[in-house]
Order: sequence, then structure tokens, then C-alpha cells
Amino acid sequence: MSAQQHAAAAPVGGDLFNATTLICGVLIAVMATVIVVRLFFGLGSVTNLNDGYSWGLWVVGDVFIGSALACGGFSVALLVYIFNRGEYHPLVRPALLGSLFGYTLAGAAITVDLGRWWNFWHIFWPGYFNVNSVMFEVAACITLYIIVMWIEFSPVFLEKLGLRDVRRKLNKVLFIFIALGIVLPMMHQASLGTMLVVMGDQVNPLWQTPLQPLIYLLSAITLGYGVVLFESCVAASAYRREIEVSMLNPMARVMLGIMAFYLVVRFADLAVRGVLGEAFKPTYIALTFWIENASFIAPFLLIGSVAARRNPARLFLAGIAVMLGGILLRLNGFLIAFDTGPGWSYFPSVPELLVTFGIFAAEVFGYIYITRRFPVLPREEAYAQPARS
Repeated sequence: MSAQQHAAAAPVGGDLFNATTLICGVLIAVMATVIVVRLFFGLGSVTNLNDGYSWGLWVVGDVFIGSALACGGFSVALLVYIFNRGEYHPLVRPALLGSLFGYTLAGAAITVDLGRWWNFWHIFWPGYFNVNSVMFEVAACITLYIIVMWIEFSPVFLEKLGLRDVRRKLNKVLFIFIALGIVLPMMHQASLGTMLVVMGDQVNPLWQTPLQPLIYLLSAITLGYGVVLFESCVAASAYRREIEVSMLNPMARVMLGIMAFYLVVRFADLAVRGVLGEAFKPTYIALTFWIENASFIAPFLLIGSVAARRNPARLFLAGIAVMLGGILLRLNGFLIAFDTGPGWSYFPSVPELLVTFGIFAAEVFGYIYITRRFPVLPREEAYAQPARS
């Protein structure tokens, strides 16, 4: 990323103290309190986890879902650096910022969920490595990806601090980290799907398939674009800026193309395995299956035409629909349609919910602080051009 490529970025400015940041601060303080209680008194003091459900909201929600919703930087990087679509450069920094917070906080959340959290360092000590474990691969990739993203984003801080020489030297090797920033998410997002595969018949047939690695990877890329649509619309509204329709319009078309391929793979897999009939049984699991896939289909109705993709409200709703579909894909597989046998059930406790709300609040607060004080969002003239189809 050269200085010229991101010269159009600028701090938004403005007061950091407002109703939104105040609410975020309260939620973060509550989250911190719950985490302290958990660290001293154990998981049982604040969660509803049990021997049947050793993974709950903190893993499935904050890690599996949180990392997928943090794929905006990865998805935009695919367009810019792999498919050489330089016109999307103004979206790189805001998308990378969202990914940076999402992954960093997801990594912190998994530490809190560890039974013996004081042994978390075992993950990084070679003597404890289990190279045959998919969980090790996910942990290693996500950890490395977080480091890579901070390095990728560091030019923002260097630019603000006026350290031009340091930034110029970093630019000479930044392509290495950009490449890693594309490869690593592809590896661990696919491996998150593999973790569902190894759970065997505890997972409902509608979500238990050897193709889960591909399904999870495709859905993560799609979610990345959906999150960019959502964040761009929210940021434009919150900061009273013009929305980047000239870039979001063609990007939304790319998202629809990938999502169409995803749906073909998803339903072809069900048909080939002969389990599509499970979706037509009168069960709540079948209902959640159709809600999940209706969410992926809805964007075709909302922004299927060029004219519709020029409508910010439709782009916003399409982004929400894609996010909902990706969230349900992971909730269904790991919690809703996950059955460990009779006698076991799980629903998140209030403290679990408060921690998840706190993590989301930390992301919002961090996004507001950095976009107001550092050159992340593009200047409006950077995208004030006719919309493309």
C-alpha cells in the first residue's frame, strides 16, 4: 500500500464523548467485571456450559461468528490485490480496521473461555504443538493473522505520527504481509468448517458434510462483503457523509456472484447426500435452516438490479441479510442443530450475553476512536464519481 494509494484517507474528527461511546463504555465495564469473576471463580460461576455443551456463546458467537464477520478486510483485499481492482482501495482501510478489531477481540474471548486459562501460553510453546489437530491450525493461523493485520494497519499510525521514513521502509516489505493476510484467513476459515465435520453425527445432517470447509470459506468471503456494505452505510449515516455507492455498487455485484455459487454448492451437496428431505420436516431445526438460506437469497431480491444497487437503503438491508445468513449458518451447526444426546441442553446465561455485548461495544468504541483520530475513512471526493454497474 503506497502513500499515493491511500492519500485520500483522512480523520473524521469530532468529539469522542457522546451517547454511543458512553453506552459502549458502560457495556465494556460490565464485561470486564464479568470476566474478572470468571477468572477467579471459574466458568461455572458465569456460564451455562456443561459436560454436554462445552462450547457456548463465547466460542461460537465471539470466535466462529465474530471471525467470519471480521472478514471484510480479507474480502476487499481479494478484489484489490488478487483481482487488481484498484478502484476499491478507499475501502481497504475501513474494512481492515473492522477485521482488526473483530479478530483481536475474538482471540481475547477464546482465552477467557479456556478452562485453565492460565495455561493459554501452551498454544505458543513448541513443546505443546499438536500439528495433527485442526484446533491447533485454527489457533495458530488466527494468532498469526492478528499480528499480520496490525502490521498491515500500522501505516495508518505511522502516517498520523509523521514517521515517513519508517513507513517508506515498511512499504518495501508490506507485500509479504498482504499476501499472508489473504492466505491465512482462507486457511482458518476453511478449518473452522472442518471442526464441524469432526463432530460427526452430533451435528444434524443438514450441516454435517465433508464440504463444510468450502461452505465456510465461501460464506466467510460473502460475509466480508456484507459487513462492508453494512459498515459503510452506518458510517456514512453516523458521520453525515456521502455513501460510497460508486464502489459499493460493483462490489455488491461481486458478492451476489459468490453467494450464488455458495447456494449452488450448499443445495447440491444436500441433494447428492440425499438429506434435503430433512429440510421439509415439521421441526424448528428445519425452520432455522430455511431462515438461514432465505437470508442468503434475500439480497438477490433487494439488490439484483443495477438501479437497486444504487439505493443505499437496499445496500444496507442486503448487508444485514447476508450477515444474518452467515450468523445462522454457524449457530445452526454448532449450537441449534447440535445434539450431544438426551439430558443435555444449553442456552447462554445473562453474564455470557453481557460479555458478548461488551465485545461488540469494544469494537464500536475502537472503530469510532480510530476513524475520528486517524486517516482511515476516504475523503468524500475519493468516491464522488458516477456509479458503475
